[in-house]
Amino acid sequence: MARKVFVKVIAEFNTQGELSPKTIYWEDGRCFEVDRVLDIRRAASLKVGGSGIRYTCRIQGQPVYLFMDGQQWYVEGKDSC
Repeated sequence: MARKVFVKVIAEFNTQGELSPKTIYWEDGRCFEVDRVLDIRRAASLKVGGSGIRYTCRIQGQPVYLFMDGQQWYVEGKDSC
């Protein structure tokens, strides 16, 4: 089962006004640099529900969906059970 994991994100606007995530801080304090943003689109999270802007990011060589819903950021995390 998956759950929403709300994360702290450091992001920046470019000169065209586009927002791009740079660093993600996991709930346990670990920090992950975003290697590259591969795609940005409005989409729903099919695993945990909710919708918003979905950023497909490459982090440590792996694709990760990062969602911005209003002013909150979250990823699809695994349930600890």
